[in-house]
Amino acid sequence: MSEDPRRALPSVDSLAARLGVRPEPHGMVTEAARRVLEGARTAAAAGQAPDPEALVRRLAAELDRGVTPSLRRVINASGVLLQTNLGRAPLGRKALEAMADVAAASNLEYDLESAGRGSRHEHVRELIRRTTGAADGIAVNNNAAALFMVLQAFCHGREVIVSRGQAVEIGGGFRIPDVLRQSGARLVEVGTTNRTYASDYAAAITPETAAILRVHASNFKVIGFTAEPSSAELAEVARRHGVRLFDDLGSGCLVNTEDYGLEHEQTVQESLAAGVDLALFSGDKLLGGPQAGIIAGDAGLVGELRRHPLARALRLDKFAIAALNATLLSYVFERQDTEVPLWRMLRASEVGLKRRAGRWAKAGGEGARAVPATTMVGGGSLPGQGAATWCTELRSPQGASDLAGCLRDQPVPVIGRIEREGVLLDPRTVDPSDDRSVAEAITNALSQLSR
Repeated sequence: MSEDPRRALPSVDSLAARLGVRPEPHGMVTEAARRVLEGARTAAAAGQAPDPEALVRRLAAELDRGVTPSLRRVINASGVLLQTNLGRAPLGRKALEAMADVAAASNLEYDLESAGRGSRHEHVRELIRRTTGAADGIAVNNNAAALFMVLQAFCHGREVIVSRGQAVEIGGGFRIPDVLRQSGARLVEVGTTNRTYASDYAAAITPETAAILRVHASNFKVIGFTAEPSSAELAEVARRHGVRLFDDLGSGCLVNTEDYGLEHEQTVQESLAAGVDLALFSGDKLLGGPQAGIIAGDAGLVGELRRHPLARALRLDKFAIAALNATLLSYVFERQDTEVPLWRMLRASEVGLKRRAGRWAKAGGEGARAVPATTMVGGGSLPGQGAATWCTELRSPQGASDLAGCLRDQPVPVIGRIEREGVLLDPRTVDPSDDRSVAEAITNALSQLSR
């Protein structure tokens, strides 16, 4: 009878000793050695003889994984500008510098003039007012939080009227009806999925109605036989019946998107000018800043929100405040086309993009080429809209899935998309400073696959 392979497995201490000196604490090495040996024991029970050198390599890899942060920098070559899974809007240099500037001590909640306690909310107030035209503004940690806070503060126990076509679900299972329920507000749906009129809202108002809520459709679009009232029409209905009008704009655009070759997206300024009481929007979508939920509008309502208990629970940290202010300043000075990466990327010329895609293709060798494609806006903004671009198309005998995986396995992962049995890498969504890293990743990935 042959000897049980499990008898050949080293002890935990002897395996750890064979690894040599490591910077990790002894307890971490011991735990990793136990996990490696547990896997080896299972394999040995199935008749697989242990390889001592392989066990040492496996232990080293296990320790490396344990001390490598799971949140890493990647290069977004996916062709989606606001890629939700990749962190949405990339921050500009000014925003990054502002974050670094407050990394140590800052006057986050300190009044430099009086030497007393200050409010972090004051740091964003003036720039929100200046960029949106609102009487006042406050920022919390994301737009879902902003909506919840507004509903909880002003609609708890009362009715909120929403069009059936706007009772939407967006990414991560986030549903507008669920938010209303959690806030304590009662949802009243009006109209139909594709057509809702101002008269539908007016007919639904009762003494129990607190507000009309207009919701951005986010990541879908209804076309064809459709109708919905404008913000101005809804504002007139709200005023006539003495209820409030809240406008969840979603993306929060401050510029005319038609100037960038896209369909018109209602801006925050247009919403407020139409007469809404509060406009709510994200900081990390079309604004091009950090994750935040911005609430702008009536000074009395914003003042109540600033004093609400949720203002502390949902507040921004100093880094988000610094990045948001730096981003808003770019709009104040009308420098968003050069300082906010989203708009700079949309301004990139097709000629330049084709040239960059061609250079990447050279790194891909035979079979790689520059091909025309479309960059999508993404992030629940401007659904279905994009800009013409040129991509590098890569192919491998091992298949597109293996090639895409190999690109993701580089020291700085490169994220592309699979299309037409090839991998497409879009330079519009990549900062030119990363071009060399992309080319090296292409060369390395194809070399690894050919071994």
